[in-house]
Amino acid sequence: MGTAARAETLGPQTTSRPLRAWQQAALASYEETSPKDFLVTATPGAGKTTFALTLAARLLARREVARVVVVCPTDHLRLQWADAADRMGIVLDPGLTNAVGPVRAGTQGYVTTYAQVAGKPMLHAARATAVKTLVVLDEVHHAGDGLSWGEATEEAFGRAARRLSLTGTPFRTKADERIPFVRYVEDGFEGQGGLMSVADFTYGYKEALADNVVRPVVFAAYTGTSRWRNSAGEVVAASLSEAGTRSVEMQAWRTALDPKGQWVPHVIAAMDDRITHLRETGMPDAAGLVLASDQDDAREYAKIVRRVTGKAPELILSDDPKASKKIEKFNIGGARIAVCVRMVSEGVDVPRAAVLAWMTSYRTPLFFAQAVGRVVRARGPHESATVFLPAVRPLLSLAAAMEEQRNHVIPPPKSQPDEELEALDLPPREPREGEMKQWEALEADARFAHVLHSGTAHTGEGTSAGAPLEAEDEDFLGIPGLLTAAQTAELLSRRDDELRIRIAASHRRGDDEDGFMVVEDHPEEDAPGRGWRDVAELRREINRLVNRIAAKTSQPQAVVHTQLRQSVPGPPSASASVDVLRARRERLRTML
Repeated sequence: MGTAARAETLGPQTTSRPLRAWQQAALASYEETSPKDFLVTATPGAGKTTFALTLAARLLARREVARVVVVCPTDHLRLQWADAADRMGIVLDPGLTNAVGPVRAGTQGYVTTYAQVAGKPMLHAARATAVKTLVVLDEVHHAGDGLSWGEATEEAFGRAARRLSLTGTPFRTKADERIPFVRYVEDGFEGQGGLMSVADFTYGYKEALADNVVRPVVFAAYTGTSRWRNSAGEVVAASLSEAGTRSVEMQAWRTALDPKGQWVPHVIAAMDDRITHLRETGMPDAAGLVLASDQDDAREYAKIVRRVTGKAPELILSDDPKASKKIEKFNIGGARIAVCVRMVSEGVDVPRAAVLAWMTSYRTPLFFAQAVGRVVRARGPHESATVFLPAVRPLLSLAAAMEEQRNHVIPPPKSQPDEELEALDLPPREPREGEMKQWEALEADARFAHVLHSGTAHTGEGTSAGAPLEAEDEDFLGIPGLLTAAQTAELLSRRDDELRIRIAASHRRGDDEDGFMVVEDHPEEDAPGRGWRDVAELRREINRLVNRIAAKTSQPQAVVHTQLRQSVPGPPSASASVDVLRARRERLRTML
């Protein structure tokens, strides 16, 4: 059954999966007042998409709205939203561009991005006001007033009938960026005044953990000694966890992340060890994510993963046109590890990912919460997540504060720029041409530092005396409650020496193979069409048939398209319904 026909037959449906208690409570809260604006703050992995689509289905069924527009941060999330809506009988077009005016017939709306809205805000305003529209603003913290995205979002949807804003991290890293359609109240910010956002419904990590909606997270911190050469040509050495000043800590951190050192392969080996144990103890499809600072590092880390584990990872880069397909393939496939820059830091749903290696210089609360959120989505009881990270103060502070509730806080204006914040939020800068190199990484080693659990650090030393850990305890970091945090730390500490030997062996192999090592893509596996995908395939097939007919008749392709629209009237293919597209395909086949 085609997309349009199915939409007419089924109409908007509620999800067949039972709603979680927080989703039911949020729906009840919304329906008490049926507000124009509603902000939901829910921890990553809690199920914001299901909540939003259930609400949309109810509003469509009651004819309180006639259209749904979803705005999200990335193109991949457009596909994810469209697939989720399709499963609930709501047809949303994720391929509608700014070049097309009307919304395609046979759909209940479309999915777009903040960048696309910023390109033509008045076009989206016309679509959102042509009929009563529910606008879903996914990860609305991207739309700060100080950004063109925020201004365009307000211009495009300021007159929409209903707006539902969703976020897992309702704050920005800059103080002057106010989020549109969000209520603020006066807040005593450090005794100086300021503003704080107010959510209409909040569901935090602590509540989600108690409800078994998300996995408990254990942070495994790794320290090590880094050596680098400064601008004066001096060789400096410092420990990640014992650096005396912030600048020394930053240089030690940058050096540890350098692909030429020993810190990265050591932590990747520990991560791979963890994935193996998860797969052997009840989670057979367990996978891990490696977050890199930039694409060059990501490519080098992928080579290290291949060398250390013997298996090529999925390499996911933002400028790769196949990036969305790779994320989807990794999600449903069997690959153990994906190496990426920012592609899976926010909103992307990869439920089988339970391990994260933090190998990036980004350290804002926003990015940290969203990235960790990729590995906390629970699929069943007794699952846990593990995050491997450098033992540096900025990250350990964020890890310790994982359970804190956060609002979008706008502090009062500062008299001077916050130089310390800017230094922390920006990745290291490469020197301009002609400048002296300020820093050069030489080497870095790695060793287990401690486990951070519920804000408490456990080093693995001084574990309480008692019976030694049995063989079954090798299921380290497995079922929550099986091992104490102290026992977990002890096991990671014991494995450290084994990993060091393994890394040394992999380096010897790498010396022989380096010139020939290539990280290859996995074979393409196209999933069968479904919902909006049927329309995309019809458009491609029509274009192929038009090309064949143009070649056969020696007519320009534009002439064939014009004749086709005369034979089968209707809008251009980009906004035509699935029934019109099918009729045009059949007409083209008769012309061959």
